[in-house]
Amino acid sequence: MSIPPRLPETFNRLAWSNLAAQSAEQIALAAAPIVAVLTLGVAEGQTGLLQTALTLPFVLFAIPAGLLADRISRRSLMAGAEALRAAALAAIVLLLALGALNLPLLALLGFAAVCGTVVYSVAAPALVPSLVSSDLLPAANARIELARTIAFASGPALGGALVGWWGASPAFGFAAALSATAVVLLSGIYEPARTPAPRRHPFQDIREGTAFVFHHPLLRPVFITQFIFNTGWFLQIAVFVPYAVRHLGLNAVGVGTVLTMYGVGMVIGALFATRVMKRIAFGTVVGLGPVTGFVAAVVMALTVLVPSPWLAALSFFLLGVGPILWVISTTTLRQSVTPPRLLGRVSAINIMSYGARPVGSALGAIVGGLWSAEACLYLAAAVFGVQALVIWLSPAVALDRQPDMVGDEAGAVLAAPSLRAKRSNPESVRGDSLDCLVARAPRNDGVC
Repeated sequence: MSIPPRLPETFNRLAWSNLAAQSAEQIALAAAPIVAVLTLGVAEGQTGLLQTALTLPFVLFAIPAGLLADRISRRSLMAGAEALRAAALAAIVLLLALGALNLPLLALLGFAAVCGTVVYSVAAPALVPSLVSSDLLPAANARIELARTIAFASGPALGGALVGWWGASPAFGFAAALSATAVVLLSGIYEPARTPAPRRHPFQDIREGTAFVFHHPLLRPVFITQFIFNTGWFLQIAVFVPYAVRHLGLNAVGVGTVLTMYGVGMVIGALFATRVMKRIAFGTVVGLGPVTGFVAAVVMALTVLVPSPWLAALSFFLLGVGPILWVISTTTLRQSVTPPRLLGRVSAINIMSYGARPVGSALGAIVGGLWSAEACLYLAAAVFGVQALVIWLSPAVALDRQPDMVGDEAGAVLAAPSLRAKRSNPESVRGDSLDCLVARAPRNDGVC
């Protein structure tokens, strides 16, 4: 039995930094609305405005963060972003101690903290390929996602517990300390030097990154699939709690237990992702997440006919275990086929797919208000079916193995029709190197 290769120490520092940063984010995001309600006495409408302030940076600053990540040191950018978050959280602690915290200040400082999250989320996937070799990308991305999953699953509970046991200041103080720890860990990472990016107008850089994603025969369907998935996911989650209480007869503990299965599925998926990707064709793994999402949505829709909490729990588990394979495999794909000089912008455009989340929530409000939560679940199943169809009709699922990493000289992609011609014969795609599949660069033997 062969021993799997170890990830380099410099990457391990990034992985631990990622765990600290993601945990700080989740603890702070959980503590903020609790503090707003219990300490500041704000009403439901005002907490909605707070949540808006805590999500807006993803829309406003993902693209600027991508531009910076392609122009300056990604490690330094991440360290600066994490220092900003630590400073914002420490300021909340200080204002609480002085009795001067109010909702506008909490929203402003929370907004600044989430700006750090956006920058870190964009720059980290762009940094990973410079720290590990191509064959270690799946294992590295699985490690990153496992840390994010652990933080996602445990952070909110820890944040709530800290506020409940010791008050708001220790919760935000602990989160600030975690962010500071992430900065220290990042400072010990060696980032290989990159060729300086040419100074151009930012809109030229944005256009270049956008064109690369939407003209790329592999990345375009991945983005579309992810956008549709987020729409269906937030359409379902928008109505689940009232539906679970009314139709499934769950109390608060029951609802929380069912929702926890999502995190359990994510952890299990992240733990086994590397093994799955070694045993199954790369393109098949890419297609597994959307198919699992569709099956999960169908299982949830079945609870309309069979109102079983066990079915709902199974649905959330599948929504965790399958899509985490999607995140790891498509991140690896994106890192492999994207020239290093474009990784920041391409990562930012991927983050922009989160813009589908308010679309899904709005659909849930409209359909649920006009018809019912049951109608939302049926619609969500249809939406998940569309995203599964999009990816399985794409050439991405025909990849037999992880593509080889391209260099900056391989920036131009072949026109989509030439790849679609290969898609008609999937066996011709399987086994081809990335250089011949998506870039204008010959294989070592000089032919594609």
